[in-house]
Amino acid sequence: MQNSTTEISTLWAEVFSTKEGSVHQCDSENCWYIDFGGKISRFDYRCLLKLKKAIYAMNVDDILLNSNKASDLEIVFICACDHFYILNIMEIIAFQELLEGTFVMLSLNHILHDCLYRISA
Repeated sequence: MQNSTTEISTLWAEVFSTKEGSVHQCDSENCWYIDFGGKISRFDYRCLLKLKKAIYAMNVDDILLNSNKASDLEIVFICACDHFYILNIMEIIAFQELLEGTFVMLSLNHILHDCLYRISA
């Protein structure tokens, strides 16, 4: 379902990027590639939504305000996906920013598509 690759293909369209990572869409394979934390991971749309839910579920305020001596690392594992991430608090914030921007761009694309086809119809 998912494969790690080491380079960004010319067939991928960039959806959103930050200085910490990027998300690319590959229409020929019907999948998404996330370049984050030094690795490029392949996700289908269902797994991308699961990743979004898992990352958004992390409450950064609670992690920062937690006074016990627990580790400041969070493990993100998504069922039915081959990849997992071990993230510190700064990486969680960066990943949330990357996914938030990605889904905003996808929503914007959908809105533009609807408007263009509604006007031409």
